Order: sequence, then C-alpha cells, then structure tokens
Amino acid sequence: MTQLLTVIATITAKPGAEAVVRQALEQVVPPSRAEAGCRRYELHVDNSAPEKFVMLEEWTGAAALAEHEATQHFLALAAAIGGQADVRIKKLTKLA
Repeated sequence: MTQLLTVIATITAKPGAEAVVRQALEQVVPPSRAEAGCRRYELHVDNSAPEKFVMLEEWTGAAALAEHEATQHFLALAAAIGGQADVRIKKLTKLA
C-alpha cells in the first residue's frame, strides 16, 4: 500500500518580489494538479503577511513527488523564484 505524502511549502518573498513570486506560484498550480500522482495542490497567502505563501500538496508517494520536481513547470518555478524568496519545505507521511 502506498502511503500518501503531504508537502507544506512556505515561501516568503523578499521585499519587492511579492508580485513576481505570486505570479510564478499561481502559474505552477494548474499543471501540477494535472499530474497523475497529485491529489492536492493548493496555494494560499497569509492574511497577515502578504509576502508569505503556503502551498499545501498531497502526492501518492515519494516517487510522484520526485516526478513532479523533475517537470518543466516545477523547474520553471524554481528558476523564477530563485533568489526572490526563502522556501521552507516540510514533508509529512499521512498515518490516518
């Protein structure tokens, strides 16, 4: 049985880069949701800190996430926000 993998990515745009980071994040959502191993891919903005974004993801497993990280749209996102934001990733295995 494959265990679902949840990813919580917190992206904090550097001052002046908020719009660029937001646009890049918004662009990656539709193609990511279309991936076979994607169960959830949601972009949120912090109501009290508009420079902070949170991506909530759920994948069918580590292999699906690795495939996602090799896609052109993910690589384009990484290139677009590289140096423009601080990114923190948490990976969680769903137990129940």
